[in-house]
Amino acid sequence: MTSRTTSQPTSQSDRTAVTEDAVLAYHRGGKLAVCATAPLADAADLALAYTPGVARVCTAIAERPELSYDYTWKSSSVAVVSDGTAVLGLGNIGPEASLPVMEGKAILFRQLAGVNAVPIVLDCTDVDEIVDTVARLAPAFGGINLEDISAPRCFEIERRLQERLDIPVFHDDQHGTAVVTLAALWNAARVTGRELRELRAVVAGAGASGVAVARILLDAGIGDIVVCDSKGIVHEGRTDLNPAKRDLARDTNRRGLTGAIADAMLGADVFIGLSGSPMAEEPFATMAPGAIILALSNPDPEILPDRARRYAAVVGTGRSDFPNQVNNVLAFPGIFAGALKVRTPRITESMKLAAARALADVVAGELTPDRVLPDSFDPRVAPAVTEAVAAAARAEGLARV
Repeated sequence: MTSRTTSQPTSQSDRTAVTEDAVLAYHRGGKLAVCATAPLADAADLALAYTPGVARVCTAIAERPELSYDYTWKSSSVAVVSDGTAVLGLGNIGPEASLPVMEGKAILFRQLAGVNAVPIVLDCTDVDEIVDTVARLAPAFGGINLEDISAPRCFEIERRLQERLDIPVFHDDQHGTAVVTLAALWNAARVTGRELRELRAVVAGAGASGVAVARILLDAGIGDIVVCDSKGIVHEGRTDLNPAKRDLARDTNRRGLTGAIADAMLGADVFIGLSGSPMAEEPFATMAPGAIILALSNPDPEILPDRARRYAAVVGTGRSDFPNQVNNVLAFPGIFAGALKVRTPRITESMKLAAARALADVVAGELTPDRVLPDSFDPRVAPAVTEAVAAAARAEGLARV
């Protein structure tokens, strides 16, 4: 019998099967492999690569541990670590099922910024166990990229690892999303003739990405911001908030709004959707003229672009099949490349702001309502972000080379 993948699809189910088969075929055998960067063709090479020659390198590093950056791959490598508890929009699907995402992250690191990355998925979800395990693996790497770890555990894991290690620890679901969102918002404000300080924003979703986006917008000088979770507006009068949300309640919502997300969106200039699910259309109709809507939930945004354009001057999503894709791939390769370049022990808020500004500036002379960010494969992106992060590290006195 002829396979569907070799025949013309005749129905929606057939087309779906074709697509699924193509995806599985693409991933068969995994998406990356280890390759040698030094020659190994004869006994002379073997003597250099392994015994006896390698002992000289080991001795040098034992005497001066910082030489591991010069004589191993540490200066250009990161670990991509997940426990599989918050994978894409799929939720807690476990470590094995998260591995394709980590592999994908690894090839993006390599292809876009020349950074080696190793996918590591952990069969544990306890915070102490994760911190201990990653810390014990850390000597082999120049940085740690945490990925798809559920909130609020992700906040503590990142904080404790960064306190324990002298290499950058970066939870991309938080900070990569925040950097790219800020870049998009800076350029959307430019397109609509405004500045960030003039805008009142609503963030739908108070998980890892929602908290980080709110934080970076505050650091960048947003006019005002209201964060909403599944129970409504995050405000200081609520008694059901975790520590991260309590801090947000203290630092946001200057007008002291309470109620549902619809109450927050009334007259708002900006909507940033990180809620994980579609919303009713009516609240969008109450936003201010010239609104900016970044509906970033995947695969189904809070509002589809064709509807969002009825109420907004600039519309973006997290999807690649619409204009203005807000995609972390625009940030994390260059951020780590910049951090590794100068061997900074951490990635600071100033470095994230610098990365966002550099990303926005890549297309500053090309802006339209449908182009507020570069394309994911724009070759200007990673170098610009790399240099911006490295320069920020030098300015803060954190560069070690």
